[in-house]
Amino acid sequence: MPELPEVETVRRGLEPALVGARFAKVEARRGDLRTPFPPRFAERLTGRRVLELTRRAKYLLAGLDNGETLVMHLGMSGSFRVERGDRLVVPPFHHERPKLAAHDHVVFDLDSGARVIFNDPRRFGAMDLVKSEGIDGRPPFAELGVEPLSAEFDAAKLAALFAGARAPIKTALLDQKRIAGLGNIYACEALWRARLRPTRAASLLADAKGRPTAAARALAPAIRAALAEAIAAGGSTLRDHRRPDGELG
Repeated sequence: MPELPEVETVRRGLEPALVGARFAKVEARRGDLRTPFPPRFAERLTGRRVLELTRRAKYLLAGLDNGETLVMHLGMSGSFRVERGDRLVVPPFHHERPKLAAHDHVVFDLDSGARVIFNDPRRFGAMDLVKSEGIDGRPPFAELGVEPLSAEFDAAKLAALFAGARAPIKTALLDQKRIAGLGNIYACEALWRARLRPTRAASLLADAKGRPTAAARALAPAIRAALAEAIAAGGSTLRDHRRPDGELG
């Protein structure tokens, strides 16, 4: 399942192609992904210009010029590729994009001549169109926690989030209502960097008065560093594992 760094990598890869471009044609090649497409999905997108492309947790948000936002989630196997003619637009993503046409479920033709294609073999991804105004107060965004790369995320925030929490710290870190976008890979990595045992109670991040402990002061920068380094590396995939002979696994 893609986590924050993988989704942020996709956002940065799509941004040059999407922002400022207009959807000249939109093709939804099936009626649904994990959930049905919204009514008149292709029609409502056609002719609209993308004003911005942002990320909230594991969601991509394309703000449009008609006051709507295209919400996109990669699911487990979703990916985008950007093409112009028969070639991949440079710069490409860090890893080659899947190209089996049977799994190309949504195609966005842009007025720039580029084409953005959403490919999803397992079809656990999702797309929706919602009003941009007040989006932060509506599901699923209203229930999401703090962004771990935001300015408000620090040791004090960790202490406030987990004071008195009895759950194992690894489990607690995966709670999207507390910290948005953090998943199994980077929770494990951050705990290792902070030298914290995953099974210890999350309450160790705050003292009896709710103040951050040494554990919180170690974990907050560890989370930020793990995420930042993963974004710089283009996220993590099974192909990142190297066998003893040096070949990618």
